[in-house]
Amino acid sequence: MSHLNYLVATNAVRAQTEIKKSRFIADAVFVESKDDVKQEINKRRAEFSDARHHCWAYQLGSPRAPLTAAFSDDGEPSGTAGKPILNVIQHKDLGDILIIVTRYFGGIRLGASGLVRAYSSAANSVYDHVQTVERKSWLTLEVSGSYAFEQALRHYLSTIGGKFIDVRYIEPPIYSVQIEPHFKEGFYEFVSRSSAKLIQIIN
Repeated sequence: MSHLNYLVATNAVRAQTEIKKSRFIADAVFVESKDDVKQEINKRRAEFSDARHHCWAYQLGSPRAPLTAAFSDDGEPSGTAGKPILNVIQHKDLGDILIIVTRYFGGIRLGASGLVRAYSSAANSVYDHVQTVERKSWLTLEVSGSYAFEQALRHYLSTIGGKFIDVRYIEPPIYSVQIEPHFKEGFYEFVSRSSAKLIQIIN
């Protein structure tokens, strides 16, 4: 495997565990953007609408040099759910992955250390069933442009199979995208025509 390429999941995986009558349902799914993450979390909230917690963590990009990562405890005590899930992700060799752990409270409190162990165990449980494929390398870029530039950027990326990863709404906004390396020159021309500015090439 090329040092720029990395493994991603080809299948969605679900695993369930029960700890002191609390039920933990862990889902691992392939994601390419924050939009994907939001959609998947909303799906679980709809599917398990009566559950107390939907804790999650994700990592986008190569596991060796992640583009971005985040987590949420979703009402569990701070640091007892999302962060342990992310810690599991960061010690595995898979990129572009989201793990959501839904908890049905069983009436017995687990305590902070018990919750950390439970969420870590739930996150680990899905990796045994994940099938993987090598993902080709992508060029990750940051571009500064106007608010109106976002729509044109999203459209352009759709024409070349690129990925809109993130946007930081500062002044002016900074957009993070990924493209296949052979589209680089064309992308630079598009940015120049749009009066936008290339900030940096991350890899």
